[in-house]
Amino acid sequence: MYIIPAIDILDGKVVRLSEGNYNQKTEYNFSIEEMIEKYRSNETDFIHIIDLNGAKGDFSNQEKLFDIIKKTDMKVQYGGGIRTIEQVKNLLDAGVHRVIVGTQAITNPDFLSDLSLAFSKKDDLANRIVIAIDVLDEVIKYSGWMESSPIKLIDYIDKCLALGFFRFLCTDISKDGKLGGTAVDLYKKLLDHSPFIKLIASGGVSSMQDIEELSQLNIRSVVVGKAIYENKISIEEIKKWNLKAITTL
Repeated sequence: MYIIPAIDILDGKVVRLSEGNYNQKTEYNFSIEEMIEKYRSNETDFIHIIDLNGAKGDFSNQEKLFDIIKKTDMKVQYGGGIRTIEQVKNLLDAGVHRVIVGTQAITNPDFLSDLSLAFSKKDDLANRIVIAIDVLDEVIKYSGWMESSPIKLIDYIDKCLALGFFRFLCTDISKDGKLGGTAVDLYKKLLDHSPFIKLIASGGVSSMQDIEELSQLNIRSVVVGKAIYENKISIEEIKKWNLKAITTL
């Protein structure tokens, strides 16, 4: 299991939210570029960037973020405001390693099927598309976690698998940004149902002990944000862990 450091952006600043609440944010006094360089210089080659404005339909950050992404040689997993297949294509063509789709996949009944037709059988591009599943009490949330979907969690997984998508980013919103431990039971449920999905865990990591616990499951990678910023997990610890886990990403 690989650790992917997270950089969340709101109004051009590096932040972390608590339980997805935009009014409960912690701002950090360093730039996006500084964080990327810090990770790169410590031999981290994969980062997770989320445009929180974009997730709400505000694309004021995107031009700057796209420029930063184009300049880095790190692999970037990017999400927030991906609304069209053309956007997915443009991001992949620009060098983004993985594109995360969330809201549009839930609200537009044709989006995933159209995306499947466009990418699933072309040069392993389905492996570079991540389906975001943001969950609160097993209810799928979208639009920056402000709206609820009637689609049941397991049914949604099955729909995506049927269309050729198998990489999922699952965030338990109740855990996110709280440093209180991860949603192990939720991940077990998903993996018991679909053992072969490539699952990315997110939310609640507070220590390397949490990382160890997640690694006992068949989870491919875990996104870590606040635990790094609050010095609960060091970049050196991430470096050592990832050197052992490099083949599992």
